[in-house]
Amino acid sequence: MSTSPEAPVKRVRLSPDERKTQLITLGVKMLGERAIEDISVSEIAAQAGISRGLLFHYFPTKQDFQLEVVRHANAELLARVVPDPTLSLVDMLRDSVGRYIDYVSENRTSYLALLRGPASSSPELAAMVEQTRHAIVDIILTQVPLSPEEREQPRLVLVVRGWVAFTEETTLSWLRGESISRDELIELLVESLLALSMAVNPALAAALRA
Repeated sequence: MSTSPEAPVKRVRLSPDERKTQLITLGVKMLGERAIEDISVSEIAAQAGISRGLLFHYFPTKQDFQLEVVRHANAELLARVVPDPTLSLVDMLRDSVGRYIDYVSENRTSYLALLRGPASSSPELAAMVEQTRHAIVDIILTQVPLSPEEREQPRLVLVVRGWVAFTEETTLSWLRGESISRDELIELLVESLLALSMAVNPALAAALRA
């Protein structure tokens, strides 16, 4: 019994900006299922209903496309962890940490690959990851009840950067086995920041726990 071939994807006319956004969106969706180096530009083009050559009209190389996909994914992560100002400081932290873990869980393959896989050796991708870390540090320091000068104290900045690294590594380890529950992981990460803040600024630690 013969089967009819699949109908080709109907090509939709879009403006250059709309087409570029469509391709990046498709790339981000694929990034949720596979590592950045495994994203197929041919599959992306097919899903968009365009030729592979046209995709390279918008992105000169595959790496250019990958960088845009990762940039968009990082922006999604940062948007996900924006603190809820209606909550108390400690609940704000707990909520943001929970949403960070949820985002990473939903994108575990790409997250693991980006930080520990072949893609992590790319200077351009590594720079994007570092920019995201800096942005998370800024988000945290913006919320703490300190003066601008106090927020820039080297010890405090170093502690928050260290906590972000700890959170990253702990979450990576948790993703490999989930040896504790999601809620236990959240509390571990929240309590670790509170403990570190006590070491550099007891008043800040007290304010966070209030």
